[in-house]
Amino acid sequence: MANDNELLNKYLTFLTVEKGYSQHTLHAYQRDIQQFLAFFNNAKTISELSYLDIRRYLANLQNLGLKKNSQARKLTAIRSFLRYLKSQGFLTKIPTENISSPKTAKKIPVVLTQKEIAKLLEETFNKNDNLTVRDKAIFELLYSSGLRVSELVNLQVNDIDYYYKLVKVMGKGSKERIVPLGTKAWEALQIYLSDSRPKILKNKETKVLFLNNQGKKLTTRGIRFIIDKYVKQAALAVKVSPHVFRHSFATHLLDNGADIRVVQELLGHVNLSTTQIYTHVSKSRIQEIYKNTHPRA
Repeated sequence: MANDNELLNKYLTFLTVEKGYSQHTLHAYQRDIQQFLAFFNNAKTISELSYLDIRRYLANLQNLGLKKNSQARKLTAIRSFLRYLKSQGFLTKIPTENISSPKTAKKIPVVLTQKEIAKLLEETFNKNDNLTVRDKAIFELLYSSGLRVSELVNLQVNDIDYYYKLVKVMGKGSKERIVPLGTKAWEALQIYLSDSRPKILKNKETKVLFLNNQGKKLTTRGIRFIIDKYVKQAALAVKVSPHVFRHSFATHLLDNGADIRVVQELLGHVNLSTTQIYTHVSKSRIQEIYKNTHPRA
C-alpha cells in the first residue's frame, strides 16, 4: 500500500482533475489533512486509525481553542479524504462514519440595504476615466448577477451573450451556469467594453474581461482593494467585502418575491439548504422593519 503522503497526493489530484476544485480549496484541504496526519506522528498509518483516534484528534482541536466552524471544516476534509480512500480500495472501513460534525451557529450574512446599494452605485462613481468606468461595471455586475469574486475575475469577453444579455459563469467544481444581466449592469458593461477596456488594453491581446491598469488580469485581491476604496468614499457604516454584494443580491431577490429555487440556481448552490440562509436574513429584516414602524411594536 502507498504511504500516507502518496495517498494524499492521489486525493489532491482527484480533487483537481475530477472535481475541478480551486487552488484555494485544494490548499485548505491539503493543510487540514496534513495537520491530521501529523497529529499521529507516524505512530499509526491511515489504515490503522480507529473511531477513538478520530475522537482524540477532535478533542485536541477543541483543547487548542479552535472554533466549532474550524473543527467542522477540518472534519469535513478528513471525512472526504477517507471516503475517497475507501472508494479506491485503500481502506475497508471509514472511522469517521459515526462521528457528527460539531454544531455551528449559522451566521446571518452582512447585507446592504437597497438604499445603501443605490447610494454606492449611483453617487460614488463620479469620474469618467477608464478605471472608474471599469470599476462601475464591476460593482454593477457583482450586484446584478450575484457572482463570487473568483468567478468575476475569471470571466472572459466571450462569456457575455450580447443578444440575450446573459453571462456564462464557471462556478465551483467547474459547474457552469447562465445568469441574466440587469439593465444597469448591461449599460455599465457596454460602456466599459466599447470604450474603456480597449484603452486599458493598449493594443495587447487577452480574452480576460476585467483588466488592471497594466492591461493584465485583475486578481481577487485587486477587486477587494477596489471595493474598499469606493466603500470608504460612500462612508457606509458596515464592512463590505465582495461577498456582501452576493448576499445582497440573493436577499433582495427574496425580499421582492423571487422563488428560492430560482435564487439557488442563480447563485450556483448545489444544495437548497445553502440558499436558505438568505430566508433568515429576509425574516430578520421584516422583524426590524416591524419594530421600527409599528406603533405598538
